[in-house]
Amino acid sequence: MNVQIQTVHFDADSKLLDRVNEKLAKLKTFHDRIVGVEVYLVLDNVAHNIKDKVAEIKVYIPKHSYFVKHSSKTFEESFDLAFDSMVNRIKRQKEKALA
Repeated sequence: MNVQIQTVHFDADSKLLDRVNEKLAKLKTFHDRIVGVEVYLVLDNVAHNIKDKVAEIKVYIPKHSYFVKHSSKTFEESFDLAFDSMVNRIKRQKEKALA
């Protein structure tokens, strides 16, 4: 599984990157044919004074690709919400394929 993590408008510390990698390793338990994962952590400055932290996850599986995006006040919360959404999406798609 090829994992790429990109940060936009900031530099992530190793603690955040380790947490993201640790969670992404768990994706293999939900689908065994994951080819690649891209994570984008974006510091979004929409209102010029309120900074939202956005996490985007793209997962590539043969013949499919999935995308989720969440934003909140911390990168950890944003990534956790996006990760949970991705897990649910993968589970739903896998159940649909087996049915």
